[in-house]
Amino acid sequence: MADQHQISEPPAFNAPAVVLGLVGALFGVHLLATFMDQAEANRLIAYFALSPARYAPLATGEVVPLPGGMLVDLAGFVTHIFLHADWGHLIFNSIWLLAFGTPVARRFGATRFLIFFLICGSIGGLTHVIIHAGELVFVVGASGAVSGLMGGAARFVFLAGGPLGLSTAREPSLPGAPRAQATILQALSDRRTLVFVGVWLGLNLLFGLSGLSLSGETVSIAWEAHLGGFAAGLLLFGFFDPMKQSPSGGPGNVGYGEWRGD
Repeated sequence: MADQHQISEPPAFNAPAVVLGLVGALFGVHLLATFMDQAEANRLIAYFALSPARYAPLATGEVVPLPGGMLVDLAGFVTHIFLHADWGHLIFNSIWLLAFGTPVARRFGATRFLIFFLICGSIGGLTHVIIHAGELVFVVGASGAVSGLMGGAARFVFLAGGPLGLSTAREPSLPGAPRAQATILQALSDRRTLVFVGVWLGLNLLFGLSGLSLSGETVSIAWEAHLGGFAAGLLLFGFFDPMKQSPSGGPGNVGYGEWRGD
């Protein structure tokens, strides 16, 4: 009798619905913003972008009365994720969201993934607010949240030969699907993980401190939010991962799994 569980490689570009939904939400918000007149667009930023001036007075001691009250003050750590400066900013973040969100979402499942994404983005925003306390600037974009996905992905995509962009199948019925996770120290003992983290940190510091973009233009980059989000993803991954830690503790027990072909 033929084996009912034929094993094959996972489809590389078949992003989970939750990731596609997030990308769609980002595009939908930006498309809506493009149809606003300038006054409405400014109001949108004033209410839903993240500004350190909401949480501390300016260097002069002046308190800026930004609109919205306490509810908007708190919501800004999430709402700023869905706003983007321009189409280039949005497309760049969406590409990385698809690339790194796909393996994390496949491993976590939709609910854990969404919570993880929003928490990483909020911690990234909080990092920026603390470092730039009192500055009257507005931070927008999903970069901090996406950086968190990169930090989370770094905990497992390189282990057990798993190629970047593919991940474990979390469905228990899939034969060969792993039931373990490595600690952060065990994950960082992998040379490929260390190279990835080092390159990521180096590029963020280079472009963040210099203000250069990939297009060669000088722009303002909230690199502190990137670092905060990445650190959050790296450190918090284990709290969201549904797979139990390996009894032997070895990263070799953490694979990207096998997929059942139809």
